[in-house]
Amino acid sequence: MAKILIIEDEAAIRRVLNKILSEESKDYQVEEAEDGLAGMEKIKDNDYDLVLCDIKMPKMDGVEVLEATKKIKPEIPMVMISGHGDLDTAVNTMRLGAFDYISKPPDLNRLLNTVRNALDRKNLVVENTMLKKKVSKQYEMIGESDAISKIKEIIEKVAPTEARVLITGPNGTGKELVAHWLHEKSERAKGPMIEVNCAAIPAELIESELFGHVKGAFTSANKDRAGKFEAANGGTIFLDEIGDMSLSAQAKVLRALQESKVSRVGSDKDIKVNVRVLAATNKNLQQEIAEGRFREDLYHRLAVILIPVPALNQRRDDIPLLINHFTNKVAAEQGTALKVFTPKAIEKLQEYDWTGNIRELRNVVERLIILGGSEVSEDDVKLFASK
Repeated sequence: MAKILIIEDEAAIRRVLNKILSEESKDYQVEEAEDGLAGMEKIKDNDYDLVLCDIKMPKMDGVEVLEATKKIKPEIPMVMISGHGDLDTAVNTMRLGAFDYISKPPDLNRLLNTVRNALDRKNLVVENTMLKKKVSKQYEMIGESDAISKIKEIIEKVAPTEARVLITGPNGTGKELVAHWLHEKSERAKGPMIEVNCAAIPAELIESELFGHVKGAFTSANKDRAGKFEAANGGTIFLDEIGDMSLSAQAKVLRALQESKVSRVGSDKDIKVNVRVLAATNKNLQQEIAEGRFREDLYHRLAVILIPVPALNQRRDDIPLLINHFTNKVAAEQGTALKVFTPKAIEKLQEYDWTGNIRELRNVVERLIILGGSEVSEDDVKLFASK
């Protein structure tokens, strides 16, 4: 049921608006406030789907109500009610964030269409917020160990800045989760997050993948193609396994970082890009530099902030939480009942040597859920968790 608030100092207008809305739909729950101050109190104490607000009112006018509401509950659509002499002000309220305005006396069709459109917009905002929360949950970082708490603390400080971040750690530790958290908590969260696995792209194609190419640049270049840096414009690019990137591609990435420009393979035309770069590697880049496989100047450009992600063996206290997380996730994905791991089973899993880190633990949990008993026991762990 849509909850609508009418803020109007003229009782006759309030009655008309209430009657129109109540007769239009049984799904509209309509409340009234006789002035701006009373309206603000109701807005603070309730969650409304729509507010209809007069502009000229005693105690607190409509513009003040609009500005105050946008500060505390920006998701509420506000439709302003204007007298003939208030039209210029009504138009200005659109710049302040009002959804629309209607004139007095209210035209029935215009009023109802505006209300429907405003409620549709509110529903869309709610759906988008819920979807974003689901996406965020997909990249949730599970753990309360000192190591993970420190990473979360660094992310909170670094994410709102434009600083480049180099994430290091063994395979399967969750470096990509750190990258996603940095993006989602940044000012660029509304922009794209483009991921590039540098180890998965052949050396001869990495430059085309990152920077694009023009038609005829090489044999299979049948048309112009934008690269990942252009696709990430206004957002974030995550260069995973950057230690596997060729030296020639490294030189171009360095230029992109220095000048905020890229050029497509086969073209001498520069393209401006506004991109935040996050990078990750499982290699010791200092050793790679010493052996001539990684550019030292690129390293210093990327490693403004260093975030080392620990191996699972270094954060065994988080294993019970991770088991619970994966148990819930597997049950949801497979549509099966939740299984409980006995305390002894969990203790046994905490003793394992997790060379494959969190990725390996997830696989083992799924295997135990499928092959283990109704309650996963220590014996199940001994039988099915072995490598």
